[in-house]
Amino acid sequence: MPSAQPIRVLIADDQALVRDGFGMILSAQPDLEVVGEAADGAEAIRLARELRPDVVLMDVRMPNVDGIEATAAICRDTSARVLVLTTFDLDEYVYDALRAGASGFLLKDMRRDELVDAVRVVAAGEALLAPTVTRRLIADVVSRGGRPAPSSSDRPAAPRPDGRLDALTARETDTLRQVARGLSNAEIARELYVTEHTVKTHVSSLLSKLGLRDRVQAVVLAYESGLVQPGENAPPQHA
Repeated sequence: MPSAQPIRVLIADDQALVRDGFGMILSAQPDLEVVGEAADGAEAIRLARELRPDVVLMDVRMPNVDGIEATAAICRDTSARVLVLTTFDLDEYVYDALRAGASGFLLKDMRRDELVDAVRVVAAGEALLAPTVTRRLIADVVSRGGRPAPSSSDRPAAPRPDGRLDALTARETDTLRQVARGLSNAEIARELYVTEHTVKTHVSSLLSKLGLRDRVQAVVLAYESGLVQPGENAPPQHA
């Protein structure tokens, strides 16, 4: 049987040292191929359209066109999945990128194995990267309306009901709640007493009905619509 095609990766970061480092790590994996590097958002958009990568590693702060605008254009015009590169002090930018269509985020101080695993996971489209961290991030920022760190006078943003949720079956709605909690398919299967295959079917169906490209957008919708409240039924945190 012919071997599977490698996952094609585009790296977008304005620091050459970062691009070189990530490129060396990813290129050392037999199932990953770095097909291009971009020094700013405009170049990232051009190369994503030209090279059609499977995954784009996207820095947020870049000259000319920033990572958020580039993410929106790439997600609109290509099938590539975008992983945003960030630090915890840029949470509001990460949330903007997730709303623009990014499939998750990576911390720049991640370990090598975390980078490699993240690219594989997002390319497969089966699960969120670091789901509990992503869930905490989204819950925190949604609760304050996507603003930077709140002052004592800030109040949580009111949820915005979304009529698309009416198209979901009861079981699909239950599945969406568990996805928003940051649970994996296997964990959801245990929670709902169904098989993992059934969970995958429900997730695929609800994404299709809601017109969403992946689980990250489903998490954002679940919080913004009020289906899930920040801090509600949080799963246990793992070290």
